[in-house]
Amino acid sequence: MGNRPPEHVLRNIWNIALAIIGVIAVIQELRKPKDQRTWHGKVGDLVPYDFRMPTVERVRTTYWNPDGPMVSGKVFGVGWAPNFGTLSKLIRR
Repeated sequence: MGNRPPEHVLRNIWNIALAIIGVIAVIQELRKPKDQRTWHGKVGDLVPYDFRMPTVERVRTTYWNPDGPMVSGKVFGVGWAPNFGTLSKLIRR
């Protein structure tokens, strides 16, 4: 079957990478003056993070927004989340 690593190894590498990016995001926020910390943004203008308390509105607009992007930043944490509203709109076409 070749020299492919098991799926759990790849998943562990991905989780470690997200944890490292999370630490970088916290450091990025802590380097800002206290009154300028938003606790959400992007690391390297690429990977989104959000450490604010989730709200019902943000959950709705992240996971079910037919007019929004197919993926967006997670409601809480580091990385991306699927927008099932947009995906269902595409499937119905």
